Order: sequence, then C-alpha cells, then structure tokens
Amino acid sequence: MGLAKIAIIGAGLGGLTCAIALLQRGLKVDVFEAANAIEETGAGLTLGLGAQHVFRALGLKAKVVATACPAGGLPFLHYRSAAVLLGDLDKGDGAPDDGEANIIRHIYRADLQKVLLAEFEKLGGTAHTGKRLKHYSQSTGTASAHFSDGSQASADVLIGADGVRSAARAQMVQDDSPRFTNHVAYRCLVPMERAQKFMGLGRSAIFIGPGRTFNRYTMAKGTVVNLAGLVETNEEVPEGWSIAAPQAEVMRAFGGWHPDVTGLIAEAGDSIKWGLYDRAPLSTWSEGRVTMLGDAAHAMLPFLGMGAAMAIEDGYVLAQMLAQLSDAREAFARYEALRITRTNEVHAASKRQGEITQSIDPDNFALAGAPVNNRAMMEFDPTTGLG
Repeated sequence: MGLAKIAIIGAGLGGLTCAIALLQRGLKVDVFEAANAIEETGAGLTLGLGAQHVFRALGLKAKVVATACPAGGLPFLHYRSAAVLLGDLDKGDGAPDDGEANIIRHIYRADLQKVLLAEFEKLGGTAHTGKRLKHYSQSTGTASAHFSDGSQASADVLIGADGVRSAARAQMVQDDSPRFTNHVAYRCLVPMERAQKFMGLGRSAIFIGPGRTFNRYTMAKGTVVNLAGLVETNEEVPEGWSIAAPQAEVMRAFGGWHPDVTGLIAEAGDSIKWGLYDRAPLSTWSEGRVTMLGDAAHAMLPFLGMGAAMAIEDGYVLAQMLAQLSDAREAFARYEALRITRTNEVHAASKRQGEITQSIDPDNFALAGAPVNNRAMMEFDPTTGLG
C-alpha cells in the first residue's frame, strides 16, 4: 500500500509548502497547528533563489512575486559615513517586478504565508488548529501524533515541521541543547510614510560596524520597511519572538551610527529581540515513520538569510519522495540523501558568514571568500534531479 495519508505538524512556510506539493501529487494531507488560528505572522525575509525555484515548480511563482520586492544590489555601507563598501545603491521603489528575472527578492512573511494558505485550501487540504504536539508513537504501518489537548491523529507518515522548539525533535534527539552564539537580533517594522526621510540611500542596505550590522529593506510593495539589527553580546538572551526590547536599548546598541539608522530606530518605537542559538547538525532527521524538515531539522543562524528557503526546499523535496516511493523509510532515506549535505553546507556557511560580517573592520573592508559569494550554493535549484 502506498503512502496515501500524511500528517504534518506545523503550518509554517516549510510545512505548507510540503502540504501543497503533496496535494498536487494526489496524497491526502492533514496539517496540525499549535496556534488556535492559522494567521499570517512574522517580519521580513529574504526569498532566496532555491525557494523561488520551488514556487515556480508548484505554479505559485507569479503569486509570490506579486507581493515581493526585488532585492537589488543590497549594498554594504559604512556604519557612520554610509560610504559604499560593496555593491551599488538600490534605487528601486519596492514595487513588484514581473518575476522573470532570476534574482533574490524580499517579502513580508505574512504575505508569503497568505499565498501558501490560499493554495493549500484551494487544493482541499485540511488544517486543524489548537493542536500542539506532545509526543508521537509508532506501530506497524502507522505513526500517531498525540496532542496536548488529549486528542491524537494517525497517518502513514508524520512530518515534524514544528520549528526551532520542535517537539518532534525533542523526542527524536537526546542531549540536543542549543548553544548561545553571543548574538542577539532586534527586529521591527516601520511604515514607509514614517521611514521615507531615512531611505535616501535606497530601499535596501546593510550597514556594517564593529560587532554589529543593521539591515533594512522594504516589503509589501514598498509600503513597509523591515529593520533587523544583529549585535554581539555577552548577555545570554532567550530564543523566541515574545521578548520586548525598549527603543532606548536598541538606540544604545547603535549609538553613533549613521542618522538613517538611528532615525529609523526612533521611528520604530519598541522592538522585539531574541538570542541566536546554534544547534549541531544531525546525521539523520528520521525515526521509523517520522521525519522532520526546516528549523526542526536544521535551525541555522540568519547571516545568509536562507533559513526560510531551506524549509521551503525541504518541503518540496520531501513531498516528491513521498509521492514517488511507497516505503516510508526508503522515501526518508532518499530525502535525507538529497537534503542533509545541502543544509549542512548552508548551516556552516551561515555561521561562518556571521563570524566574518560581525568581525569586519569597516575602515579596512574585505569580504573576498565569504560564503555569500558562493554562487553555486546561493543559486542552487532543489527541483532538479529528483527522479
């Protein structure tokens, strides 16, 4: 008997991408989400080329690009003078392009999730909310998810797409404590009407300073500016999106920086912050009829902006293997063979990019040999060679 019924834990980008790809191949999919409603949430993200290849293969590229902003040159600027250290100023207006160019784009996570949710529902997928995974169990031919509300669900296979604090991973992998990387991230959004006077250097830029970077770019057709500041610190900060950072704290972190940086921080008000943690790569993501994808399998640092893309790539490849192969273990083995080397490379490169970027002396700038310049890695197409 084939793998006709799939259960996915988590309605994030990777889980929904996997669900859509499975539904397109005729499999039955149930998605179980811990939140009480599947709502579009989050800040901005970089839409890497690998993710865009997936959306093209799923017939969703036009819908995704319609809400995204071309990334342009994404120049590196000196933190005080705003002198261009690398690249060219991005003078784009943030309006979507026609999607034909093979370029990196920026997108509001809520906009992308909205596109994926609409497609999932159109294809007849079933979503269950308020279902927080407590643990899983397995018997011959079946994997079962047990939820904190006392209910359970069974399927031919179970996919843990439940993020960096994955309950599936916690059960599957022992002694897997995350390691604080001595970095904290600050993030917030500013409407363009308030940000405009600080955007004279173009719609996207990364300001580079000692031990910290400040990235800002437009989203939502140029109507919103996403701010992300990464700072070295010896103060251990928990993970998560619920920690408030007062405006004064962020301003202290970037005191003396270019007026465009401090001006945007002033317009933003309070931010959220979270500690950046590193997890050791795994040799396998699967156990019997249970596997993982995205951050549950390989949470990585944000310095290449490829975390979301890796989850999207995972989801597509896993779906193809489950559709092609009737044996769960064989499908998982093939999935891991296609994905673990790729994600381990990006995991290591993201860490290395952070070490390089956060230690750069902007007065003696050099970025030659940095992972961001590895075109083969950054332009990889996960939809090819799947058999």
